[in-house]
Amino acid sequence: MSDAWVTGRAETATVPGPGGSGRVRPLVAASWRRSARARVSPDGAARVELDEDELAAYREGHPLAAAMPVIRELMGAYATDGEHLLAVCDAGGRMLWVEGHPATLREARGMNFVAGARWSEAAAGTNAPGTALAVDRPVQVVASEHFRHPVRAWTCAAAPVHDPRTGRVLGAVDITGGQRLAHPHSLGFVQAVARAAESQLALLGPAPEPDRLGLSALGRDEAVLSAGGRRIRLSRRHSEILVLLAHRPEGVGGQELLTLLYEDESVTPVTLRAELSRLRALLGPDLLRSRPYRLKGAVEADFAAVDRRLASGAVSAAAGAYAGPLLPASLAPGVVRLRERLADRLRAALVGRGDPGLLADWAYSTWGEDDVVVWRALCAAVPASGLPPVRARLDSLEAELSAGATALQRPGPHTRR
Repeated sequence: MSDAWVTGRAETATVPGPGGSGRVRPLVAASWRRSARARVSPDGAARVELDEDELAAYREGHPLAAAMPVIRELMGAYATDGEHLLAVCDAGGRMLWVEGHPATLREARGMNFVAGARWSEAAAGTNAPGTALAVDRPVQVVASEHFRHPVRAWTCAAAPVHDPRTGRVLGAVDITGGQRLAHPHSLGFVQAVARAAESQLALLGPAPEPDRLGLSALGRDEAVLSAGGRRIRLSRRHSEILVLLAHRPEGVGGQELLTLLYEDESVTPVTLRAELSRLRALLGPDLLRSRPYRLKGAVEADFAAVDRRLASGAVSAAAGAYAGPLLPASLAPGVVRLRERLADRLRAALVGRGDPGLLADWAYSTWGEDDVVVWRALCAAVPASGLPPVRARLDSLEAELSAGATALQRPGPHTRR
């Protein structure tokens, strides 16, 4: 399925969006393009990855289990009375709970909208929970806005739920049903439920240590620093500085920090000192020390936690804590090295473990959708019943690699023969 096909559909289709009938929204068109690029079949169905025993064990240990009483209290009666479904998925789009009106539950089984099935955008196309996770904000998807034909009789609204301490995406909460949900109030409602779930997790979680800093930088271009009860969203350059200082608690000299931060060797120390001065004004004078540059107190960085779990052999825990590449848009040489090293170590551990669930979490993520090494490992590990879509995706990736290699070998117009 070509991008041209999706573009043509986006330009000509008319769908009943949340604000009334009109042209396809840019958010939906972008999601269709991502779905097509992931080779999602418009006529396919979501894949069930966890059986009852696996699902029960996974749900019991998932952080969102602690928020389910609040989610059910706020959504349960609304879903049942309105003949809707409430659903909660993990950060990979795998459904953990799907509950609600019995008749609607039976109907939803026809498209595998069930607990244990993966509804990430890369696996199931445009849908509210999957797309909300892809863009990390509340999303409503109405009828024909869905990518897959079997889902177009449904309307859904979903909002991501974040870890209140680190900001990491834990999953999403969703309301799914018929056309009565095609109203902006549905989106506001599910967003309020997600915020309530985060508040519940904050109440149940451990109190933050006053002298401990928390740094969340995986899967986000702008890191979030937790310090003294504050959550500070950092600029991209300040994010890079904090990541490098968190990685080197003993401190970094000014000239070395300059080398780690800037590709352009002509950048002067004056530029770095100005950035550090702005960062110190943002954080407060006590948090950022100099000579060498370092952070006061212990720093709990999410990327360091993944590294520690890998070092101890806890591959499942490491994969669960990996929310995406470290500052993915950063070109700072020191950050690029840290990002690539962590991703390479985790990928190697997943391939070595050969667990189909862990491999699928990586392969169906936004950062793993083109990772041919992991897709090959998944193809070797997945049960025969789940092999066809994995094999199709792998064949597509290998064809693209082959075409790219051929193009590189083909002489250009100015190449001597």
